[in-house]
Amino acid sequence: MSLIVQKYGGTSVGNTERINNVATRILETQKAGHQVVAVVSAMAGVTNRLIEMANEVSPDHEPTDREMDVLLATGEQTTIALTSMAINAMGGKAISLTGAQAGIVTDGDHTKARISNITPDEVHR
Repeated sequence: MSLIVQKYGGTSVGNTERINNVATRILETQKAGHQVVAVVSAMAGVTNRLIEMANEVSPDHEPTDREMDVLLATGEQTTIALTSMAINAMGGKAISLTGAQAGIVTDGDHTKARISNITPDEVHR
């Protein structure tokens, strides 16, 4: 059984109908006998809106890179949860994982982090 990584950008998961389409595609790949790890972006427009809101609450002070990373991650977290919910609602089995939960370790350089190690124990469950 091969492992396939599928990446879906913001337009592909831009609304709930598209998220359901992505879930269907993931399930079709699983039914073809493959394991799937799906990587999904924030829904189209969400990242830009989060940046706008950060600028609105701190117009005279640039937010730290750390806080921007935390804020922008919420866009992806929303999409991974919705995608997992869609897969489960269609009879599949999925859990959502953040990068850290999936065992991805970075160098901690906020907004420019590089992967330093991967221990995907949780992904293999």
